[in-house]
Amino acid sequence: METYKKSNIELENELFKSVYDKTPDYIKNLDLIDLDSDGEITFTLKKEHLLPYDKIINPQGLNLQEWFANYAKEAKVSTAGIRGPQNILYPQDTRFPINLIGIVLATLAKALVAKEKYPDKNILKIAGREVRYNSDKFLDAIARIQAANGIKTLVPEGRKTIPIWLASFLAFKLDLLGGEYITSSHGISVKNATKDLNSQGSQYLPEESMEFVNKIQEIFDETLKKGSYEIKLAAKNNPLIDEKIMAKLNDGVDLYVEYLQSGVAQKFNLDLIKHFDGKIIIENVGGSAHRTLSRVLEKLGLEDKFVWFNTEEDPFFHSIGKYAHTPSGEKAFYDYSVDATVISKRKNGEKFFPVIETMHYEEKLKNYPVGTVVLITDPDHDRLTITQTESVNRIPVLEEAGIDYIKLDDNRVLTVFTANQAFLILMDFWAKQLKAQGLWDNHPRFMIKTTASALSWDEWAAHNDVKVVNVPVGFKEIANIMKKVELKLKKAPDKEVIIDDVFGNSINLGVNPRLLFGGEESGGMIMGSDKLIKSLAGREAIAMREKSATEAIMIASALVAKLADCKKSLSEQLIEIFDENKIVGRFDTRVDIAYYNESEPDINKLKEAKIAGEAKRTQNDLFYLTMAIAFKEGIMTLDNIIEVLNDSFKSLIFDNLKSVKFVGDGTYLEFDDKYIEIRPSGTDAKTKAYAGGLDKHILETYAGAMGNYSGERTALHRKYISDEFYESAKEKAMDYYLAFVDKDANNEPFVIPEYNF
Repeated sequence: METYKKSNIELENELFKSVYDKTPDYIKNLDLIDLDSDGEITFTLKKEHLLPYDKIINPQGLNLQEWFANYAKEAKVSTAGIRGPQNILYPQDTRFPINLIGIVLATLAKALVAKEKYPDKNILKIAGREVRYNSDKFLDAIARIQAANGIKTLVPEGRKTIPIWLASFLAFKLDLLGGEYITSSHGISVKNATKDLNSQGSQYLPEESMEFVNKIQEIFDETLKKGSYEIKLAAKNNPLIDEKIMAKLNDGVDLYVEYLQSGVAQKFNLDLIKHFDGKIIIENVGGSAHRTLSRVLEKLGLEDKFVWFNTEEDPFFHSIGKYAHTPSGEKAFYDYSVDATVISKRKNGEKFFPVIETMHYEEKLKNYPVGTVVLITDPDHDRLTITQTESVNRIPVLEEAGIDYIKLDDNRVLTVFTANQAFLILMDFWAKQLKAQGLWDNHPRFMIKTTASALSWDEWAAHNDVKVVNVPVGFKEIANIMKKVELKLKKAPDKEVIIDDVFGNSINLGVNPRLLFGGEESGGMIMGSDKLIKSLAGREAIAMREKSATEAIMIASALVAKLADCKKSLSEQLIEIFDENKIVGRFDTRVDIAYYNESEPDINKLKEAKIAGEAKRTQNDLFYLTMAIAFKEGIMTLDNIIEVLNDSFKSLIFDNLKSVKFVGDGTYLEFDDKYIEIRPSGTDAKTKAYAGGLDKHILETYAGAMGNYSGERTALHRKYISDEFYESAKEKAMDYYLAFVDKDANNEPFVIPEYNF
């Protein structure tokens, strides 16, 4: 008799049935942690749980040692929390990377580390979540584990959803020891993750993750030695699980609005939005943005300027990005994620936006006027994609400018801006607003960007006397630079601030600089304020530590209102910015190579496919990485590298290659007319190939060929790179990365304050 949960959505039902059918009975019957119990729970971790399952020899086996080996490996390299697929119906399924038992172990380990660092202290943390399957259970487990270990956990009233940026903001603003946030960002529905937030509100750096990873190992060692290890989960109503503080603070919305009003939501921007005659649409993928953002807009008096698509919370994300067939046409559940900028190809070679296609804008936007802007945000509400309807007459101009579009009907297209394009428009607008208000010259201005982001940002910055600090991919890398700047401001406020970027350049930011923009090509951004942001205990920051779609929506809405007065589209504005700033590298592209179907419900097939895919990903990475490090260490010359690449890619020309650099998590190839970055995913069997430069077709050709290269070592590659060097390259890369992270690091110890809220 079928007992799996049911949905009124046929595709979601197919997913449930597939998961149910492929989950063995011994998993279905697991009842190790009964979170439905209101009272205190004891979970006894047994030696048998650490070992593989065997129906006869070890029927209690959970294979936790194998789970932990993979978890620890990812903790060393993760760019955005330790993430992976889960069994959406049976969260205790330890065959999957994300599972209830693993969450319990990781939370306990973090709690034990915190108690060792702060003995006899009043430790407070925050816990939040978005809408993904089992997120409510994981939040409950986290709060109850922490309470059982004497740690007070702030949770929203009713343990409801909040965005990642709000959890991050409150960790800093309230001077908490940190927080736990349950999300897998814009990843596929069956994925989940915990993002560990430190006392700054930024994601853990690898060394912080390794502290609790080592503690899990200690727990396992004791379990193996003694045969078992008891783990307590507090009662649901334990007073250390505190909903009252968040209720009193309106979930932090009021404090966050104050922060916005010191930056992008100052009166001159709010007035533009308030006088806007039209409507801006917010596409609320997954639904979890609405609960918080609607309150922010209401408090700012802007709620009547916006129309919402999807206000209800849905872990299937309103079927967005979901298909009943794979890209190759095979019948199977397939999830493209909810990243609206993902581009795929149909069988006939035609490019299309598979995620936006499932948003059905040809129907939803038919009664809205040309020029309507749709702002698309993701389930944890930190990324933003900007789109706008335009006349079909604009197609030739859009194509010439490298702006992608979707044809909605015979009269209209929907322009889809990459974050590289959209954020260039936003940073330019913000700079002009600051200049118009006489604020620009109060401080030297700088931006922090990832190497994979647009060349146009660097060009615009040079034209506007804005210094640029390039970092590896991941918002924690942007936050790490912020903290380095803040330490220098604190220690020597009257001296020039000099920061090293990941290219090895020393960047002079000037005296008492301020962040104009921090962001990355994947759709996350932040803008600072002229006043340093103060926590309740007096800590100071130049900007918040997590990307925020609310901040992006504020500045984008003010810009939309301004352009409406001039009857100008966003695409016209982008082209004007290119011309005004004499930007040459106007084009960009990104190719995502996934080596397997992440939505495969059979965990054994999934694991096999992932392992095979990871091997392909690593082989591709090592082909380029070894040359970058060999060049850095003087083992290869640039001519040697050109020789290898020309030999490996007969249809491409590498003669104008200027430099090859390891940039913390990928290999960056700089040419006279473009850049190509090849980067292995830190969390999955994927390769990402980024490109920026003068000719979009050339960029797509190079990124596609280099990203999809097998990584097979040619005779020439072997001539310059020994097997020994090849095998040691990843370790060398990690050493170089950590040296970059640690230089001038802000390692000031966090002091737990006296709390008064």
